[in-house]
Amino acid sequence: MSKEITSREADYSQWYNDLVLKGGLADYSAVRGCMVIKPYGFGLWENMRDQLDRMFKETGHVNAYFPLFIPKSFLSKEAAHVEGFAKECAVVTHYRLKNDPNGGGVVVDPEAKLEEELIVRPTSETIIWNTYKDWIQSYRDLPLLINQWANVVRWEMRTRLFLRTAEFLWQEGHTAHATREEAIEETEKMLDVYASFVEEFMAVPVIKGVKSPSERFAGAEDTYCIEALMQDGKALQAGTSHFLGQNFAKAFDVKFLTKENKLEFVWATSWGVSTRLIGALVMAHSDDQGLILPPKIAPLQVVIVPIYKGDEQKALLGEKVAEIMKDLKALGISVKYDDSDNTRPGWKFAEYELKGVPVRIALGARDLENKVAEVARRDTKEKQSMPLENLALQVKTLLEDIQLNMFNKAKAYRDSHITEVNDWASFERLLDEKGGFLSAHWDGSAETEEAIKDKTKATIRCIPLNNKLEAGTCILTGKPSTQRVLFARAY
Repeated sequence: MSKEITSREADYSQWYNDLVLKGGLADYSAVRGCMVIKPYGFGLWENMRDQLDRMFKETGHVNAYFPLFIPKSFLSKEAAHVEGFAKECAVVTHYRLKNDPNGGGVVVDPEAKLEEELIVRPTSETIIWNTYKDWIQSYRDLPLLINQWANVVRWEMRTRLFLRTAEFLWQEGHTAHATREEAIEETEKMLDVYASFVEEFMAVPVIKGVKSPSERFAGAEDTYCIEALMQDGKALQAGTSHFLGQNFAKAFDVKFLTKENKLEFVWATSWGVSTRLIGALVMAHSDDQGLILPPKIAPLQVVIVPIYKGDEQKALLGEKVAEIMKDLKALGISVKYDDSDNTRPGWKFAEYELKGVPVRIALGARDLENKVAEVARRDTKEKQSMPLENLALQVKTLLEDIQLNMFNKAKAYRDSHITEVNDWASFERLLDEKGGFLSAHWDGSAETEEAIKDKTKATIRCIPLNNKLEAGTCILTGKPSTQRVLFARAY
């Protein structure tokens, strides 16, 4: 069967690709490393984007849009930033094509070379801070709380649908503040927004923490992150919020006049999540039969499939379904009635199971007589007979239960895969046998961090916020340590 899915146990990587492709989320494109997001996948992204956008606006942020192209000289102004992104940049060198005089199609016109090359944005700090220089004059212009929904390009060599592509969709917040304290407060606030969204809407539990210096965003003083755990025991960074200090303000000479009439550099943050969240969603919840999508952001929450013989039965069912759909829509529930004749009900059941639709309602002529419907939930595959009276309200309650159950299941898995480790042999063994987050001591040096990564492919995912201090010895070097950090292999 074309819809057959590789099992997680047989090949987790292929299982993931099968779900993304056969579940209708995305497809490969003619451009190496890029993907086509299909309507079903884009509907999922729209629901995620719209909810996040509401949360951003509730915290006082507004949207703007900045150019896709960034002058090369802008990236040179902040040394750590250009160092961090230089190897991933796509560069525009010419502005015109012409017909090949030898009949070879079109070629780059050598006379159309740009005076200064343009970088296709890998991230927008530089172009935005160059703009903020003109927007910020005094303390009255602060705080400046701006978000951008956009696409970015990072020239990845090894790509994977949603998780790592050369071009991806994201949002990037860029804010300016009068004081260090305000900027740090903003950084932490947006981390909390991300954590709330991922847990409450995606039903994926996360750990909030800060990155080690080696793992920080290029040009940041501190990077805060949320880390999630996938079903294969690997971690995935689900979002980051950066305290940039005054690095970009100094690079682009962005100063403001204080209330005391003094000129000072502003303080900055940036924060972002991307379509990588769709990959996290797939890997955190789905099974060998297909996608399992949380009701709060599923493109389609309920599908109704009629079971009938003849046009007369179909018409009777259609009348009742119209009532049910009206009631469901009144409660804000997205619903589809699939009464197409080209496939059998069993095929439809399998198709919507593959697509992860949270609730499926089957309604036949006998059900209509008995005033009941068969209701199946995707997360547990349990079926139950529900009375047609007040069916919409019962479905609403069921959707809420599915959302909670998905979170609790993912959290139980995550919690059971956080393991304290105190010796190197156990560290290596558990990475191979169990995976997940290993809570271990680290001596704080970049050299040790790199050595652990080289030996095991495990990185420090984060230093959890409010981490308890405890004396110990580094897992590798035996040197003194004051706290445990979380290691894991990651995407």
